[in-house]
Amino acid sequence: MRRTGSGSPAWVVLAALLAAMPAWASIEFYQTVDRTEVGTEDVFKVSVVVVDPPDNAQIQFPAPDDFEVLSSQQSTERSIEVNGSGPPVIQTVRKHVLMMRANRPGSLTIPPAVLSAGGRTYRTESLKLTVRKGRVGPPPAQAGRQPMPDPFRNFPFGGSMQDPLAEEDQPGDQEDLRIPRGDSDLFLRATLDKKQVYVGEQVTLSLYIYSRVDLSSVDAVTMPKLEGFWSEDVESPTQLSGEQRVVNGVPYRTYLLRRRALFPMKSGTLSITPAEADITTGFLFAGHRVHRKSNDLDVQVKPLPPGAPKGLSNAQVGEWRLSMEVTPTTVELGQPVTVKVILEGTGNVKNVTPPRLQVPPALKVYDPKTTDKVAPNKFRIQGNRVQEYLVMPQRTGTFTLEALEFPYFDPKTGRYEVSRTEPVRITVEPGAGGVASAPTTSSPTSLADAASEQKNVLTAGGLRPLRYQARFEEPSAAVWQRPYYVPAVLTPVGLMLALGLAGLVRGKLSQEDEGSRNRQRAKAARKRLAGAEKLREGSSSEFYGEVEKAVLHFLEARLKAPVGGLTRDALDAKLAEAGVDTERRQRVRFVLESCDAGRFAPGAESAARERILDDASAVMEGWDK
Repeated sequence: MRRTGSGSPAWVVLAALLAAMPAWASIEFYQTVDRTEVGTEDVFKVSVVVVDPPDNAQIQFPAPDDFEVLSSQQSTERSIEVNGSGPPVIQTVRKHVLMMRANRPGSLTIPPAVLSAGGRTYRTESLKLTVRKGRVGPPPAQAGRQPMPDPFRNFPFGGSMQDPLAEEDQPGDQEDLRIPRGDSDLFLRATLDKKQVYVGEQVTLSLYIYSRVDLSSVDAVTMPKLEGFWSEDVESPTQLSGEQRVVNGVPYRTYLLRRRALFPMKSGTLSITPAEADITTGFLFAGHRVHRKSNDLDVQVKPLPPGAPKGLSNAQVGEWRLSMEVTPTTVELGQPVTVKVILEGTGNVKNVTPPRLQVPPALKVYDPKTTDKVAPNKFRIQGNRVQEYLVMPQRTGTFTLEALEFPYFDPKTGRYEVSRTEPVRITVEPGAGGVASAPTTSSPTSLADAASEQKNVLTAGGLRPLRYQARFEEPSAAVWQRPYYVPAVLTPVGLMLALGLAGLVRGKLSQEDEGSRNRQRAKAARKRLAGAEKLREGSSSEFYGEVEKAVLHFLEARLKAPVGGLTRDALDAKLAEAGVDTERRQRVRFVLESCDAGRFAPGAESAARERILDDASAVMEGWDK
């Protein structure tokens, strides 16, 4: 019996067998590291790649004690290859990237990653690293990296397809800073736009939150102590607004807390202490409050170069322009002239002093009114300071306001510059119906004789004669002969006797024991604290000074002894001797130290002041009567 038909059923059976093969038959699983020599402060990248993973594949990533995993991310790529008339080839590549950091120096090993799929287990090769103390440097260039194994190398088309996970060039704007250990998910970072400046030159301090968790609120911010600096606020956001940044390959959400302009007042190395903040993470009942502390900073401050003009101050550093406005330049005698001396530019606007206006003796000038207008631009303090003078002419004639000069140091060019105004001529004319006491010509001779002119200008009608009016009356009786004399003399004596008697009675009624007086003093201290609350939006020194006085007066009333001159340790010992519990003593120390910081460190926030008031009130509550 002869067979009929073709061999196509055999191909169908073969295709069915291939389709029935388990998915793990083509699995490829491996891990790589971007460099084999790192420092304990360096962040390196470990890539775990699996080719054609089954749907139920489970990967266990390496988590050794010698390393810290800062972040992880996953990406998946699918490719389809059609080769001739055969079926299309579909390949899936899943890549996991771990950003890691070593915890100690030495020759360390990253253990294998483990893949579980279809009842089978796969392991990658372990990775060996040489770890040195400190920072070794950024990853080597792309050309120097070991090439990643080609996931398509076993396909018939070989390397005809590009690696879908081939690494791209690293962006050049990634930040390279130290991520603190233990707080890598949420930390504070203080930065400066310059590391080296001249005396009086602006350096901008920025305080950021770096977070990889959800933030609810920032409860309190304590800015660093800025000894040796004049500071001005540039930006103080009232709401959290984050932006994405990458730090050593680790993505973070950053939030600006404060930005402040600093003007160093002396040369040398000036230190900026760490800032602190209380931050609440999470939302609603899942919120968690944490305390974070930023890094400290140093600024190298160079002295101004030699050859400075006489009297140049540290505030005269920057870019400045001086001008003068006079309104009007022609005025009648007895009418004022307004002169504005305007100094504008970039620098310490609120601390710079324009040159004083110089006027001839025939003009009387009054003290100026000073106004400031500050407009930060691109983190720089700029604006103008205007001194407005009121000038009153004392005689007629033509007078000249001399040109003004303002020397300053320009840190961009490294040279001393001078900004000058032009001289301004003022003409004073006689008033309506008046007689000028000086010639109307403006010749040099008449200008030279201006000092010898008469100051009086008479009206056209001259002075009117004085007139007197008299009225005569008959002489009245003597004062002592009038009926009200005796009562008027005796009334003061009676009042003095009555006041004396009232004082004696009041003294008897107001005699109190020592306990009553102490209670009165404690009550007065509470009133003083209530009065400090009204200064909450005012000056920092006045607010914190009033809170400190209220607390000290309260302690004196309770301890029955003066405490104003005691150190913090001596006061703590006296409170302990009086039987005050440890928690209350710590709260007293916290309030007094916060008052010291608030009075001598500018920029205390409203939330911080509210907290001090609450703590001070808590100090005064709960004492034994």
